[in-house]
Amino acid sequence: MKALNHTSDFVNVNGIRLHYLDWGGAGPALIFLTGMGSSAYIFNKFAPRFTDKFRVLALTRRGHGDSDYPETGYAADTLVEDIRQFMDCLKIETASLAGHSLAGVELTHLAATYPERVQKLIYLEALDDRRWEATIQAQNPLNMVEIKRADSAPPRTFEEYIAIVKRDIPEFAAIWSDLWDEEFSHAVRVNEDGVYVDRMPAFVEKAIVENLIKGYAPQRVEAKIPTLCIYGQRQRQLTDEYTAAQKAAYEDFIREVRDPAFKAFITEFQSRFPHARMIVIPGGHHYCFIAQEQQVYDEMRKFLLE
Repeated sequence: MKALNHTSDFVNVNGIRLHYLDWGGAGPALIFLTGMGSSAYIFNKFAPRFTDKFRVLALTRRGHGDSDYPETGYAADTLVEDIRQFMDCLKIETASLAGHSLAGVELTHLAATYPERVQKLIYLEALDDRRWEATIQAQNPLNMVEIKRADSAPPRTFEEYIAIVKRDIPEFAAIWSDLWDEEFSHAVRVNEDGVYVDRMPAFVEKAIVENLIKGYAPQRVEAKIPTLCIYGQRQRQLTDEYTAAQKAAYEDFIREVRDPAFKAFITEFQSRFPHARMIVIPGGHHYCFIAQEQQVYDEMRKFLLE
């Protein structure tokens, strides 16, 4: 996609090199943090909308996109130190931070560790306690369902790789645009056999799952930092490859297991952040800042300018 007047650059922090995008803008700093598997480019349409009032940036964490892929450093303490040193390198004393998905862990941990560096927090479909999710997903009736597809050749072009992504992840296909082409171009590599594969190594994914999803208990944030949380009551889109019985079982799982667990998380989060503003988008998408862009933008802008 056409670059939206951003600067693409790198900083050397904490012994590694991290990639970031800087859209410029005048005013206090607003830093976007990505979800698992994403790079700063995922915000390349949404983030520039704030440059009239803020200096807007997005950071690609270690093990993602164009940043370095060290073998270690995927615990919350190290990731937050990466962010702090990034801010130091760019001479940003304080910032508002908006994090998507996995970045919820970083938002909470940064606010607990360096509250003096944080102006406001924005959680975009970002859970800071993922431990309950593993228990819930273990009850998903689709776990044991294997979808058999005709064998296809390994993708030897970027276009073939994208076609497979769209086929296998209908939630992405439903909101696809050239933004996603740009994002995925920084998430793949060509291996020694000439096949397009994920750039993220298996050891990075394993370390993140162990440290941030299964093993992270949120620290208590003592400072009363203005906080906005936007969540969507979403569910997985099932293709026609699933039978009617499988779809019905999944709907029962959503209604009887997943939705009550989600409501329990919201209640628990609100108990830790009683001052937080909670926005729930019925039928929202996990990438709410893309699928429900205007609504999310309006809520964020109102919150940031208060």
